[in-house]
Amino acid sequence: MLDSLIENNGPTARLVYHLRRRVAAAGVDLLYPPRCACCDSELMGNHDELLLCTDCCRSLGPETRPCCPFCGAAGAVDGVPPERCWLCRKTRLKFDKVVPLGDYHVAELHDVVLRMKRPVHESLSAAMGRLLARRRRQQLAELRPDLIVPVPMYWTRRLDRGTNSPEILARELGRTLGIAVRRRVLWRCRNTLPQAGLPPGQRFQNVRGAFRVRSGRRLRGARVLLVDDILTTGATCSEAAKVLKKAGAAMVAVAVVARAQGPNTT
Repeated sequence: MLDSLIENNGPTARLVYHLRRRVAAAGVDLLYPPRCACCDSELMGNHDELLLCTDCCRSLGPETRPCCPFCGAAGAVDGVPPERCWLCRKTRLKFDKVVPLGDYHVAELHDVVLRMKRPVHESLSAAMGRLLARRRRQQLAELRPDLIVPVPMYWTRRLDRGTNSPEILARELGRTLGIAVRRRVLWRCRNTLPQAGLPPGQRFQNVRGAFRVRSGRRLRGARVLLVDDILTTGATCSEAAKVLKKAGAAMVAVAVVARAQGPNTT
């Protein structure tokens, strides 16, 4: 109704409408100054709806991050062969590329990933999704995804935890990039042990057969962006990508907030 009234009254009505919205938003900011979703510091000036301060943006999402062009591991590129690093060369991963925001070993990002697993920090998950979309916009656009799919959580664990940060990350990526999010395409059909603490070999076995594509979902020829909060061995995303490709997806790339490396990471 409001949209039709604005449209019928022309550009002047649209201008007045947007000016009133800006004034209202400014009034809310004056009464309740926006705060950084990560460090809770007051945001000054034009916070641009990201809701992260400059310092947190810098520490959580570096603008440039040299990494393996396939698995996204930082500092792991030796050039032989150029498309794979020593971490992923001998592992048969089913996805086509990983686009990470930052490194899990960075203390600030490590803390953020753990906080995102709690419902009280859903606003932080949303802010990180927007930061991931903005910092890695070019790499994500080059993938030409048709849809975004979050890595699902088993229903009992989802009920117990109260939130699933990959769903929030996917939602914000979709909004920022203008790509459809399909939350119910993939479902976790089997409860698995937490990947944290399992040796690399057992992680792949742990998630084998844990995902299915819901019946009636059309994926033939689709380019899918799979979203998770963290990638370590790649076992979970690889299993999900295998299922999506079996259902007809032409390409499955992975976007994550943090890329972890080494035996001591979760």
